[in-house]
Amino acid sequence: MAELFHFLSRNAAAPETSRPPRDRVIAGDPVFTTWNSEEREGLHCGLWQSTPGKWRIAYDEWEYCRIVEGLSVITEEGGAARIVRAGDSFVIRPGFRGTWEVLETTVKDYVVLL
Repeated sequence: MAELFHFLSRNAAAPETSRPPRDRVIAGDPVFTTWNSEEREGLHCGLWQSTPGKWRIAYDEWEYCRIVEGLSVITEEGGAARIVRAGDSFVIRPGFRGTWEVLETTVKDYVVLL
């Protein structure tokens, strides 16, 4: 039986490395490392890290994020640019379209609800 309580950490899961699709990359060569701590039907959570770069984002899911390290700029299509840094928490709702730019390697805790 799975533990009913656990901390999100880099030790909670094996790291998975990926990149955004090439057709979404605007600048740089961002590399993602993800530690998926919990994956259940419709719910995912863990830690995510990205190296600098900028890419287009499109959310079909609900995501809660807390920035643990780094500095990024999230810009909604036709909207304001939002600077996010360590200590900031926010929700991105389904339908959000825009860009994510990592200025300094960024680490976030996340919870995704599909």
